[in-house]
Amino acid sequence: MKFKKRVNNYRRRFMRSITKNIGNGYTEPKKGELNIHDIKKVLIIRPNHRLGNQLLLTPLVQEVINTFEGCEIDLFVKGGVAHPVFKNYTNVSNIIKLPKKPFNNLYQYTKSWISIKRKKYDLVINGDKNSSSGRLLTQMSNGKIKVFGDVHEVIRTTYKDHKHISKYPIYNLRHYLLSLNITSENKNMPVLDIKLSHKEISQGNEKLKTITKNKKNTICIYTNATGKKCYSETWWELLYNRLKKEYPNYNIIEMLPIENISKINFKAPHFYSQDLREMAAIISNTSIFIAADNGVMHLASAALTPCIGFFSVTNPEIYAPYGNGSLAYHTDKTTISDWMSGIAGILQ
Repeated sequence: MKFKKRVNNYRRRFMRSITKNIGNGYTEPKKGELNIHDIKKVLIIRPNHRLGNQLLLTPLVQEVINTFEGCEIDLFVKGGVAHPVFKNYTNVSNIIKLPKKPFNNLYQYTKSWISIKRKKYDLVINGDKNSSSGRLLTQMSNGKIKVFGDVHEVIRTTYKDHKHISKYPIYNLRHYLLSLNITSENKNMPVLDIKLSHKEISQGNEKLKTITKNKKNTICIYTNATGKKCYSETWWELLYNRLKKEYPNYNIIEMLPIENISKINFKAPHFYSQDLREMAAIISNTSIFIAADNGVMHLASAALTPCIGFFSVTNPEIYAPYGNGSLAYHTDKTTISDWMSGIAGILQ
């Protein structure tokens, strides 16, 4: 393990040890003291810069919008990726950004932390129960009601999917409101959604046509991932050849990462873009998106495209794509026959 990674691991453990009890002393409102119509200004905290983690926040934002009619939402995040992700969320009025490299931007970092003390919020939600900084920020925020993110035992025993990083904050919020004698009208679990406009989808369709040069349906693959989540060239070649054999009437295209690399050696028609919304718009016009666990897999899911997600290192119970017919496979516990069966089920 690299020295920098070891230091970060020690730092996270230390911060969790000193922040795990934050919120225990918080005095919650009593039943009947809160009116759902009084919640107008909401702060959601998720100080992480990764694309996937920002996309995984979109279901919670939808839940808040659907629960508190006409509310204004501030997001406390890290980096600039939240701007394209939440571009079409009209209820999101302000995005407070921590710099990706705090020690290089101490002034901006401090200014962002202080800003949540100056503004009054009716509700503050920590979007990640395992985030030490999220708990600290929730504690110091100027909010009437605070949800720190701890998963109640009732949620664990009631919902089999309570571990999912997008779902448990929603179960949490619903349980919290119920404890205050407020019943949420929301029944369904929101899916990841980047809220593409009709114009964006149409433009994505035109770009897809320039890649495929025909009108056949399209399978899109993404062969890259970070670190140990990335599968080998041999692994991807096997899957790619199987797809070509079983789906000769489909286009198979590859979306390339920023590093401009391909685990199938550029054998398929491919495309590359640095525009997140353009990427999502192209994917939205495909029939299925196939990838290992990574941020682009979540982008495809947020484009409302059925996804096949492959997992070997990370836990699919926490990060699996869901909704739109999406499926997740732990590749150490399943076979290519299982994967092809799942793909067939989506493409039927």
